[in-house]
Amino acid sequence: MKIVLAPDSFKGSLSAADACAAIERGLRQVLPDADILSRPMADGGEGTLAAVLAAAGTRGAARRKQALVRNAAGQSAEAGYVLLRRGVREVAVIEVAQIVGIEDAHNRARPVAERTSYGVGELLRLLLDEGIRHFYIGLGGTSTNDGGAGMLAALGVRFTDTWRRVIEPTPDGLAQLISVDVTAIEPRLAECTITVLSDVAHPLLGERGATAVFGPQKGVAAHEVAQLDAVLAAYAQRLEAALRRHATKEPGAGAAGGIGYALHLIGARFETGAQTVAQLMGLADACRDADWLITGEGHSDAQTLSGKAPMTAARIARASARPDALATLLSGGLDPAVLPQLNEVFNGGCFAIAPGPMTLDQAVIRAPELLTSMAAQLARLRRR
Repeated sequence: MKIVLAPDSFKGSLSAADACAAIERGLRQVLPDADILSRPMADGGEGTLAAVLAAAGTRGAARRKQALVRNAAGQSAEAGYVLLRRGVREVAVIEVAQIVGIEDAHNRARPVAERTSYGVGELLRLLLDEGIRHFYIGLGGTSTNDGGAGMLAALGVRFTDTWRRVIEPTPDGLAQLISVDVTAIEPRLAECTITVLSDVAHPLLGERGATAVFGPQKGVAAHEVAQLDAVLAAYAQRLEAALRRHATKEPGAGAAGGIGYALHLIGARFETGAQTVAQLMGLADACRDADWLITGEGHSDAQTLSGKAPMTAARIARASARPDALATLLSGGLDPAVLPQLNEVFNGGCFAIAPGPMTLDQAVIRAPELLTSMAAQLARLRRR
């Protein structure tokens, strides 16, 4: 039996690679001779680098490297990235959460209005210096809400106040913005292809924009939303006048606190995160002639249906695997309201791994054990 494991991470509990290992342990208890391939998934956010590296052995040479850049609080910090060989090209894979991630306590030490995406632009510039011209940039899990102003400042854009003094590229600084000078923007960007991995389709501004939708989870208080949104609107108006481009309403402009907006303005192409990660790691090839795909995530709900990593993995498997192959979803929790729709895609069933009532803390701690146990039980059913 050929089995492909392609779970996303179980947020706050297991990385995607750890989830693969836990599932494989359970399967091996019952099916010791099975041909099991692990392809840990991601959607462009946290875990993207790990997913690409995990599959690098079958897709060519890949190297994880570190660079010293500024984090969201403006402090020096190490950020990981991957250099991936694709044919004759060397491609850099950047996970923005490595630089300004919301899970990093150092980034959250300052209020949202004082955080900057400057380090993202710093890393891009360092890689340009190394001769890299092809980039995949994963957006998601970020702590910033500066509209990408910090990233652009690191790439040469000058933001100044009434007295032509350079201001900090943070929401607080942008509140003083009067003028934008783009004459020194990094010229090598014109030589680059930048592919953005994101599953966020929100615009930059308004009730569906970066601040209103994602700001509260980053620490934006309800009474601050309108004020920060107005700051970004004024910033965008001046920036677009200087660049003679428009992107506030583009799908994905609101991703990563508006870093998506800035990337639109410098010519990036947007792709569905999970689909592109699957391509980078060769999931379709791994699923060829497979009998069973097992995927999973921390919680499955309506967002899963919109194209999250498990849904993407299942669709790829159904197209590449054997006609009678099964696709199974293992989840930390299942929303019963969407179970009928999930069952249309996961013909091998959808299963919550908790055996009974337990607290979230218990579920997080016991996740490896629960995944292993559920995988073993499902393997016994398949063996029959």
